[in-house]
Amino acid sequence: MERFGFVGLPNAGKSSLFNSLAVGGALAAPYAFATTDLNVGVARVPDARLEALAAMSSSRKVVPTTTEFIDIGGLVEGASKGEGLGNRFLAGIREVDAIVFVLRAFGDPDVPGPADPLEHLRIVETELTLADLESVELRIDRRRKASRSQPSDGALAAEVVALEAALEHLEAGTPLFRAWPMAATCDGSDAHPFRAALRSHFLLTDKPVMAVLNLGEDQLDEADGLAVPIEAELPGATVLPLCVQLEAEAAQLDPDGRAEMLKGLGLGEGALERFVTAAHGLLGLRTFLTTGEKESRAWTFRAGWRAPQCAGRIHTDFERGFIRAEVINWSELLDLGSWAAARDAGRLRIEGKDYPMRDGDVVEFRFNV
Repeated sequence: MERFGFVGLPNAGKSSLFNSLAVGGALAAPYAFATTDLNVGVARVPDARLEALAAMSSSRKVVPTTTEFIDIGGLVEGASKGEGLGNRFLAGIREVDAIVFVLRAFGDPDVPGPADPLEHLRIVETELTLADLESVELRIDRRRKASRSQPSDGALAAEVVALEAALEHLEAGTPLFRAWPMAATCDGSDAHPFRAALRSHFLLTDKPVMAVLNLGEDQLDEADGLAVPIEAELPGATVLPLCVQLEAEAAQLDPDGRAEMLKGLGLGEGALERFVTAAHGLLGLRTFLTTGEKESRAWTFRAGWRAPQCAGRIHTDFERGFIRAEVINWSELLDLGSWAAARDAGRLRIEGKDYPMRDGDVVEFRFNV
């Protein structure tokens, strides 16, 4: 399961965002360090395709994909040196797959801290960069010595080159997500060669990033304009403007009440759908589906994965003994009305080991172990 860590200053709205997505019980209070431990929540990912397939198949069970959110708590200036609860929270960031900066854009006399989202971003980026700089400085000499003693180890040599490049950027105050492109290649691997070499170091700024711009209710009409300066500071990253407090309130309602509130406030589909779409795009995630009377289920995979790798998401035996995949697009299957009808009409494609799975494929795997 992919893990997204919410990072920001105290009172930026991280716990409220957590509650709006995971319908959790994270404490959201207008004082620093209300969150002293990591809050971990799991949200079901809405997917209308899955619901339609389940209805078609009269499935007894419907299993959507899930995403894990972690409310890491507030960072302050000096967190990289242990100020506040910095050490504990910085350790929590190392374990996530992607970072979500939560940046407050509204002023409130009852909520301390800056209301300038660029100031939020500056402080948080600086602390993450300083923490990474310390980590690289502590490790690079040992890796250099190891590489000199093992000159034939190409992977170790590549790691040293990557560490030296990282050190240069971090000393200049540049986080690695700014220094190196975050895009994934067509096979789902990292586009920049240094990323694979540094993966074992779990550097804080060597992760994909996106930002949630936390607006006041009176700022919703100018949301797109308020996001522009953050988009300029984080080129290529998704910036999602939300009124987090309203979203958290809506999340506490039953589905009908939530939909009515979101519609009445002009908030569209709500934070969960918008956030998950952006977050999955950030990590290059796609979804394939399986359906039948027993259950309909959604499965995530990385862009570029081949059919056997996707089969392995269901069970390792499926990947190990992969023979072929029977595949059809979800909308085409719905039009035909059933898996049996698709087979009778000759519309199921037989795909082998080299088939790159596509988002929205409905699949049955054939295997032999």
